[in-house]
Amino acid sequence: MSTMKARDLIENIRNYCLENADEGRALQSQRYFKHPIDVYGLSSPQVYEKVKELLKTEGVNLSLTWEAMPSLVASGKYEEVSFGLLLVDGFARQFTRGTFEQISRLFPGSIHNWAHADMLGMFILPKFLDKKIIEMNDFRSWLDSPYKFQRRCVPVTLIKHIKKTKEVLPSIRFVEKLMTDPEREVHQGVGWFLREAWKIDPEPTEQFLLKWKDTAPRLIFQYACEKMSAESKLRFRKVK
Repeated sequence: MSTMKARDLIENIRNYCLENADEGRALQSQRYFKHPIDVYGLSSPQVYEKVKELLKTEGVNLSLTWEAMPSLVASGKYEEVSFGLLLVDGFARQFTRGTFEQISRLFPGSIHNWAHADMLGMFILPKFLDKKIIEMNDFRSWLDSPYKFQRRCVPVTLIKHIKKTKEVLPSIRFVEKLMTDPEREVHQGVGWFLREAWKIDPEPTEQFLLKWKDTAPRLIFQYACEKMSAESKLRFRKVK
């Protein structure tokens, strides 16, 4: 019987981060973020290889990961939060509605940058929809969240959903409230979602964009129209 404790998992992760810290890489990583982040400077391959190792370690499971999460989050270190999220993702077969609710409670103190929000939206949260643990409507309260990265997660999560269902209009209507969101990071997420929706079904996506072209933030359109021809983009210019 394993005697692995949360403190053992935390120490394992922390020691690995300290052993592989790279000041130069830490400085380089700052250019991807609008605000400074606290990083050890690990490379993505280093993080993913360690996660693979931990997932095979006796005693490491979803419950233990959640026990360790508060300490990983409290450190403020980018990689420690990443380890927590990636370990959660590694136990996707154990996901329940309770897991979804645990994730929703991370935003006040844990998710402070677009990269971690997109880790959730691109990889973890779509699995709840795929497994029918939740429905799209379960994200409705997230649209009004006081945390901008929780709001961003909604359109980013729905990208994989529409790629699977090929039905874009219900998801477009669902995120419409975010067309007046005040935050740049949310604009980027919505625009990204609409770009992918356009690739799948251009007509309803363009009708939606035309409806909002004079009132929604232009950054949404910059992303949403990125793959269109120069001529097509002119249709979505704001009337001055």
